[in-house]
Amino acid sequence: MEYGLNDIIEMKKQHPCRKSNQWRIIRMGADIKVECLGCGAIVMFRRFDFEKRLKKVVERADVQES
Repeated sequence: MEYGLNDIIEMKKQHPCRKSNQWRIIRMGADIKVECLGCGAIVMFRRFDFEKRLKKVVERADVQES
């Protein structure tokens, strides 16, 4: 599945805040950092773990940084 910086994604499990199951990708590299759209919590995953937990891309960012 393709995803990029600033995309809105949905994870398989809901965040404990229960406000939202959607996240924004804020950093990409060997690790991926995401921000919960419900409470603003920031979580970092290893790329392998992130790809296992990713359910779908909800919204793609209009402008991709290069």
